[in-house]
This record gives sequence, C-alpha cells and structure tokens, in this order.
Amino acid sequence: MYGIIAAMKEEVQAIKDIMTDIKEEEIYELKFIIGKINDEKVVLVESGVGKVNAARVTQILINTFCIKSVVNVGVAGAANNELNIGDIVIGNRIVQHDFDITAFGHPKGYISNIGENVECDTKLLEKMVQTIENLKTKDFKIKIGVIASGDIFCVDTKMKEKIRTKFQAEAIDMESAAIAQVCTLDKIPLIVIRSISDNPNGNNVITYEEFLEMATKRCAEIIKCYL
Repeated sequence: MYGIIAAMKEEVQAIKDIMTDIKEEEIYELKFIIGKINDEKVVLVESGVGKVNAARVTQILINTFCIKSVVNVGVAGAANNELNIGDIVIGNRIVQHDFDITAFGHPKGYISNIGENVECDTKLLEKMVQTIENLKTKDFKIKIGVIASGDIFCVDTKMKEKIRTKFQAEAIDMESAAIAQVCTLDKIPLIVIRSISDNPNGNNVITYEEFLEMATKRCAEIIKCYL
C-alpha cells in the first residue's frame, strides 16, 4: 500500500478525485482516505502545513497502515527562476533550509543521525523517470532535483536566492524534509512530487492563491500515471 501525504485540503481533494473504492477512517482526529488509484491500494491523509504537522502524520501513517512507500505531493515555490507556474519538481534530495547548528561546526541543514540531506528512494525515482518519459508532455516542464523545506512561506527574493545558492534547490516547501526524515529513520522508501504554484518575489501570495487548484490537479495527474 502506498501512503500519500498532502498538506492542505485542496491537495488532498485533487488526489481523492482520482481514487476509487474509497472508505475513510479517523485516527487521532486525522481523516485517512483509503482506496485505489488504478489497481494500487493507497491511503491518503492531510497533514496540515509545516514540518511538525508533517512529521506527526507520517509517523501515525506508518504505524497504522502497512505502508510499502510514501509519496509526498503538493505545491511549492520555485527556487529556480527557470521554473514556471505548473511545472513539476521531483525531489531526489530533500533538505531543511532552516535547520541551523552551524555554531557546532556543522553545515547549514545538517541534522544529527540524518546528515545534510535525505536522498529519495532510487527505485521510486527510476520509476518516476520512466513515468515522465511516457507522459511526453509539452504543457509543463518536469525537473528532478533538490527540494528545500522550512517553517516559513517564502516570499522574499533574497531568501529564495540564498536557498537556491546554498542547497542548489529547485523548489521550496514547508513539509517534505520532515516527511523525508521520518521515512529515513523508519526505513520507508519515499518520493516527493511538487507542482510550482508561485515564485517568491514579494507578491507571490496572490499567485499562490490563483494557481493552487491548477498546480494540485497537475500533481494528481502525475501520480495517476505513476501508479
């Protein structure tokens, strides 16, 4: 069974719309949506925004269900200026851009027992590359690269540029690195799929709200093909 984690109701709804044989189960006031995408069994859950929410839900998901792999799906801000609204970033490495123990001689983003980043599962990435090739779409770009997470909605251009320079990040979100940390510690394979909803420029909250629905549906399209 695949576990699918999304932060917000809009992202969850886009995935739920492509599911069949749905039933729901409530655990710790979290709604787990169990069903199928194509012939694959999945369980979908809304984590809420931010790293603590994401980590909590990931551990409950893994503890409760027989999860063979976790898919984190949702929207993200562009760190790479070559990315446009609706483009897709698949994470091969996930970092926490706001984790800082440099005072103790470690590089920015370094986490004890984890390291500087988490690498997503090689086999899942290979399958995703094949999915991308099969799509043959010209409607949007799909890039594989670094996704950086932090507990802040990035609106500042200078902050975006620092994250891009320091971590070579393609996209910025608020959950995937926490999910990646839990999956690594629990030895559960992970892949992260993010659709670009905005480009941090001081005014990107408006862009984010305008393109949220389109970006979430695009992620759902990728997942449907992937599974």
